[in-house]
Order: sequence, then structure tokens, then C-alpha cells
Amino acid sequence: MDLRGRRLKFTVVTALVVLALTGFSTGRGHGSSSSSGGSGSDGGGGCSSSSRDHDSSSSTSGGGTHRDYDDDDDDDYGSSSGSASTAVKDAQVKLVSCVTEAEAYATVAVTNPNSAGRTFTVTVRFLDADSNQVDLRTVDEFVAANETTEVQVPLDHPGLAAEVDHCDPELYAAVG
Repeated sequence: MDLRGRRLKFTVVTALVVLALTGFSTGRGHGSSSSSGGSGSDGGGGCSSSSRDHDSSSSTSGGGTHRDYDDDDDDDYGSSSGSASTAVKDAQVKLVSCVTEAEAYATVAVTNPNSAGRTFTVTVRFLDADSNQVDLRTVDEFVAANETTEVQVPLDHPGLAAEVDHCDPELYAAVG
């Protein structure tokens, strides 16, 4: 009887260890372990609910729910840590041509130094001969990753073109 009791105790301890290991695995969103963790009424649910004590779903129906929730968390953490480790840089802006009476817009070259396409807000000041501001315009423009795009920034009123002596774009365009 004593030997039988020890075997039973050993089997129970082994089962709890296995359930605990698969429960932790489920808590981290690993797919293959989630079905094992969900089948145990105490193991998977207990680990899931302890790691997510703000979720009040039961352990039996919560196994899949917790796994889905954990998968979402992994994606969120991955995207936020990815964006934190790779800062988005402003685009560089260079004047290509200024306003003429025939063309009531300035043309600027916008260079995106990022590894992903972004929309940037380009700002150009239109100045008279005394460097007084005639107009100030901003344009949002998408620029592909590591590319340069020419952007036309129009005057608010084409009739102002005769007053513009030179154009002064901001050297950097922020993500819009």
C-alpha cells in the first residue's frame, strides 16, 4: 500500500509539473502547447489566469481566449519595441525651383531616409525681396522608403507669384 501511494504521489507530481510547463508555454502564446494547457482544468487555466489576473473568464473556456489575447499582446509588444528601437527620421528637403509668374508653385526634393514609406509634411515660406513672408504653405506627401520625390508646393493665390522673390523651405519635413 505504501509503494502504491508513493507511485500515485509521483504520478500526480509529474502531471502537475507537465501541466505547469505547458501552462507557462500557453501564457507566452505558443500554439502547440495551448491545446495541452486548455485540456487541463487547473493547469492551463490557472497559469493563464495568474498571468492575466484582470481577465475573469473561466479556465475551461478561457484557454483559447487567453491564447488569443496573448498572441495579440506579443504582436503589440513586438510592434512597439520595434518602433522604439527604430526611430522614424524626418525627411530632408531641398529647393529645386521657386515660384515664377508662369508657375505659381515651388518644387522641392523630399528624401525619405527611413526603411518604410512615410507621409511627410513639407513647409515652404514664400518671401519677397525684403525677406518678408508673402505666403506660407504646407503639403503632405507620401515618399517611398529610401527614395526622393519632387513635390510641388503651390501658393495660396496664384496672383501672389509676382510678389515672391525667393522660396525658403524648411530643411526637414516631419512625418505627417
